[in-house]
Amino acid sequence: MTQGSNPLSGSGIGGRAPRPTVQYFTWAFIVTVLGLALGAFLGWESTGTVGGTLSVFFICAVLAVLEISLSFDNAIVNANKLKDMTPVWQRRFLTWGIIIAVFGMRIIFPLLIVVIAAKIGPWQAMVLAATQPDEYSRIMHDAHLPIAAFGGTFLMMVGLSFFFDHEKDVHWVKWLEDKMQRYATIRGIEVAVVLVTVLIFSRFLEGAESQVFFSSAIWGLLTFLLVEVLGGLLDSSQQTLQAGAKGGLGAFLYLEVLDASFSFDGVIGAFALTHNLFVIAIGLGIGAMYVRSMTIMLVDRGTLAEYRFLEHGAFYAIIALSVIMFVQPLVHIPEVITGLGGATLIGISFWSSIRWNRHNHKA
Repeated sequence: MTQGSNPLSGSGIGGRAPRPTVQYFTWAFIVTVLGLALGAFLGWESTGTVGGTLSVFFICAVLAVLEISLSFDNAIVNANKLKDMTPVWQRRFLTWGIIIAVFGMRIIFPLLIVVIAAKIGPWQAMVLAATQPDEYSRIMHDAHLPIAAFGGTFLMMVGLSFFFDHEKDVHWVKWLEDKMQRYATIRGIEVAVVLVTVLIFSRFLEGAESQVFFSSAIWGLLTFLLVEVLGGLLDSSQQTLQAGAKGGLGAFLYLEVLDASFSFDGVIGAFALTHNLFVIAIGLGIGAMYVRSMTIMLVDRGTLAEYRFLEHGAFYAIIALSVIMFVQPLVHIPEVITGLGGATLIGISFWSSIRWNRHNHKA
């Protein structure tokens, strides 16, 4: 993962030129207006009062901000992978991917959890969400342990794989990243670190909870490894068919699973604000549109090449998020802390990048 100039810098997604900042967020603004209007309508239909309408409207807005704060590092990681994808697959990720992200992870995923946990049909789960939101929320919270273990393990592998890379030549926290790069030649070092971390956290849980946590974490690890293997096979086959092609179907699959892992925490955390699945889908869907817009802007403008430590901050934030997901079954951590923590790490890395640019006359 050698860091160098962005091959798409100045050319943009699919070869187009970078645009003014506001244009990147046009669709996000449109979705915001429509989403908040729909949220207000749901509030009026469910409560019949101005106060209830404003309450639902406010919750949708808060959920959108929560999703953006939790997923800003996701946008940076997506941009890091997206910049190496072919223009065709870039466009597919930014069109099909947003449909999967908004409808798949914000609506279908919570329904599937209830379908599996309560052993009921999809339609029954939808009816339960609409008519018994408190019971629906209880089932979702009961499923938090395996989701946290699975998602935390997958994200920790994503973060460690960035730092345990013997080709990585740019270091932010030099004393730490130098050592991680030195040990990167040891095969499976990041897998060993993750397994030890999982074993430590599973020791703090008792009986069935410990077993559920450990088995879910192993599935998260296996999913990461399978996605990596499958992605490599798919992309290598595409390279055989199209000389020079890279980052195709395999990279698309990787990004979709990564998006799903980032979504776990936001979806579960949203139930702390409301038990209404449809309000959650609106709020998180709005936030997902802004994350996609930021991803496009980062790639079009070559921001990751211009601010050399920005990726580092994002991957440190991913590791921090994975640890938080491991801790949450033991101690509740407010989502605002999770979001602010990641934003702080990214902010510090951005400031460090600016300082480096000034010192080296590259501002």
